[in-house]
Amino acid sequence: MGSYLIGVDIGTQGTKSILFDQEMRVVAEGFEPSNLISPKPGTIWQEAEDITGSVHRTIRRALEDSGVPASSIAAVGVDGQMAGIMGVKKDGSAATYYDSWLDTRCGKYMKLMRERAGRRVTEITGGPVTYTHGPKILWWKHEQPEAYREIYKFVLPHAYVVMQMCGLSGDEAYFDYTCLQYSGFGDNLHKVWSDELLDTFGVSREKMARIVSPFEIAGKVSAPFAALSGLREGTPVVAGLGDTASSTFGSGMIDKGMVQDCAGTASVLCSIVDEYRPDTGYETMTQVRSPIDGLWLSLAYINGGGLCVRWFRDNFTGVPHASYDELQAEAEKIAPGSEGVLFVPHFSGRVLPQNPYVKGSFVGLDWKHTRGHLYRAVLEGVGYEYSYYLSVLKKLFPRQEFERVYTIGGGAKSALFNQIKADILGLPVTTFEMGETALVGCAVIAGVACGLFTDYRAPLKKIMEEGLSYAPNMENHARYQPCARTYLNLLPALEPIYKSEVYGID
Repeated sequence: MGSYLIGVDIGTQGTKSILFDQEMRVVAEGFEPSNLISPKPGTIWQEAEDITGSVHRTIRRALEDSGVPASSIAAVGVDGQMAGIMGVKKDGSAATYYDSWLDTRCGKYMKLMRERAGRRVTEITGGPVTYTHGPKILWWKHEQPEAYREIYKFVLPHAYVVMQMCGLSGDEAYFDYTCLQYSGFGDNLHKVWSDELLDTFGVSREKMARIVSPFEIAGKVSAPFAALSGLREGTPVVAGLGDTASSTFGSGMIDKGMVQDCAGTASVLCSIVDEYRPDTGYETMTQVRSPIDGLWLSLAYINGGGLCVRWFRDNFTGVPHASYDELQAEAEKIAPGSEGVLFVPHFSGRVLPQNPYVKGSFVGLDWKHTRGHLYRAVLEGVGYEYSYYLSVLKKLFPRQEFERVYTIGGGAKSALFNQIKADILGLPVTTFEMGETALVGCAVIAGVACGLFTDYRAPLKKIMEEGLSYAPNMENHARYQPCARTYLNLLPALEPIYKSEVYGID
């Protein structure tokens, strides 16, 4: 057996492959940006061949740059976007493009599911109905019936890629259990498809792939993919998992009570819990299976929360763009609360709790407000949403202590962003030194599956070192509380505006 591992992360912004040694040190990597196709607002997809191509090209780049022979690769792990879906044919080839989690065309089917059986969906799947698999599958069935007939199984993007890597057929298609909460039709507690939900919405059980553990070896690298990627034919490939589940696992979130901020394209707040408790009351927290069977991630997220930060920089700082350091320096001079400016980060509607009639907004602008005010308000808007998520977490799990937030992702590099979150939440925020946690997670799972590691704890603990910690300024925390309350009051107040014919939101 070889002593190296490859992790592949199929993210919204791009695909990255990293080659790790047995000590989980980064040896080499390859990256390729995603080709997101968006002909009009609310419509976003990725072509299947673009995703597969990005995987074999980034693996080859990492192998070539490392000089490590392909025979030394023990196994490959893959993670990918969780809330989008695609279809495959009986031969395992793509029947559809990847219907991105950012795509909102399924809105009317989201409403249908909520009206017909919204509470039951939450109880059974662990997640409220949003722009995820269930409504998307119904969209394909009713809006694209010819394509729907071609679909043999619905799969996640990382499963599709593994199928192409290993030459798997549609009968070998699978759905890993870390994504059941987004499925719309999965019994998350029992890891089976729910006949009740499938029958309620007229979806054929035959189109649902088998449910597996992320640790299962799904197949071995085929000769064609070996030729494309530089991998050795026969290299084991694990089933893999969703990117958020992989990130939390790869950052050492393996003990009850830990809280994490995934500051990436989406802004995700989650905690490790040891009981399944669907949020039917607030419809905010989604119950996600950890790759460690028996543990759960209770999470909520802002769809594209991290994109808001980049959007502001790219569109309001001139050409060339100002750096994030420049924007941070300006925002640091502004008092907490941004002198009355509030920012709503829900550019494609609020996901949790679901509300399509909330859109991205700046509120409270005055002549005195500068670019620094607005940038700080963007960061604070994410923090206010997190404050609500944390309040729901505490209500769902009243006996659990939430004492510290660990932050990962691109947003974790911003000292100001971390301090704002600490001040709003009233909890210390600590960074991790290792930034590529999703890739660590899927690679460690591959290492356990192939026998390179006997346990997941040892390799994770070996590399996960805490970085800087940001203690909450409790005076600022007190100043932020009325702002956070006003932010929550603002969301329903905006609904009549965005329900008007000007915006045309269905």
